Amino acid sequence: MSEQEAGSDDFSGLTSFFFYTFIVHPCTAWILRPGRFERKKSIMYAIAFLAALAAIKTGMEFHERGPNHYSLLGVTRDSNPLEIKRRYRKLSVQLHPDKNPSPNAAEEFDRVKQAYDVLMDLELREVYNKFGKEGIEQNKRYSETQFLMEAGIFYVSWGVMAFFLTMGKKSGSARDWTLTGLILMLVVEVVVMTSVTNPLPSSMFPTLTEADLVRVMHSLFPAFMNGCRSMGAYLYVDLDAQLRQLLLALQEQNQDILLVLRDVQIGVQNIQTSGGGGGGGPRLAGGPASTSNIPVATDGSTLGGATPTGKIRELQSRLHHSNGTVAQAVQSLKQEQKSSGIGFYGMILGYIVISYLFS
Repeated sequence: MSEQEAGSDDFSGLTSFFFYTFIVHPCTAWILRPGRFERKKSIMYAIAFLAALAAIKTGMEFHERGPNHYSLLGVTRDSNPLEIKRRYRKLSVQLHPDKNPSPNAAEEFDRVKQAYDVLMDLELREVYNKFGKEGIEQNKRYSETQFLMEAGIFYVSWGVMAFFLTMGKKSGSARDWTLTGLILMLVVEVVVMTSVTNPLPSSMFPTLTEADLVRVMHSLFPAFMNGCRSMGAYLYVDLDAQLRQLLLALQEQNQDILLVLRDVQIGVQNIQTSGGGGGGGPRLAGGPASTSNIPVATDGSTLGGATPTGKIRELQSRLHHSNGTVAQAVQSLKQEQKSSGIGFYGMILGYIVISYLFS
């Protein structure tokens, strides 16, 4: 029976992985598609969709497993043996096959009897709290080495999958959120499983065992991971693309300025040629052309940058240099490598191999 349940849990985990990856994630991406809803509404709809779907799926899984021993007997984790015994006597009378008209009366009575036997034995009760019904069937005992090995297999495999699923620029924040959630979940599981008593408050979770809490976290993590993927891709701002557009616009602006400066330079040269061609022709306002106000270098040569043509040439040279720098920046951005989908399919194959290798 335990092998069948273990195989069922592995199949359920594999089914959840494919369900959230290939069905839930595309549906969430459809909700978050730009322009479909307002930004705030898109985020609210996506979160509500993921939370409702995860709650329904987790609830169906727990309903399929049935109530735990505490819920079945109607007692809490803090109930003493006397309270458990009183409750069992009452239920045994109600559910006895001689008095219970249900066709499953014998099975219901056996479940109550099994729950009573486990909870009345302090050692079996501790094993049940930590490992659930499977731990009782496998005669399991807490071993730190075994616990760390099992936890390591689960968290390492999911960490590798989360890494491959969140590859690429758009998934940078999603990777941080997912791995942070995975680490927090590991910390909670270690604290819960290594504590002598259940750290959960009985007033809020009177019948929830450590095994149930770990099972809930493991069941909700695929939904959390795919939610992070969807939200991270939606909230991602491509700064490189914006910078590329800005640089391209700057490059076009520089080219337009260079064309204008070329026309101005040609016009200035034409004016100078027509003004000084015949020696007695018209000159520019301000009197005769004189070199007394033109700066002279130490070697006696005239500084060409002080003339209008020199200034234009200097500005043109700077714009050419700026244009070259912008072109290099744009080229470097265009040559950035993009993530490939090969890692995604490799991750899926790896998950299937790990699942059946350690099952």
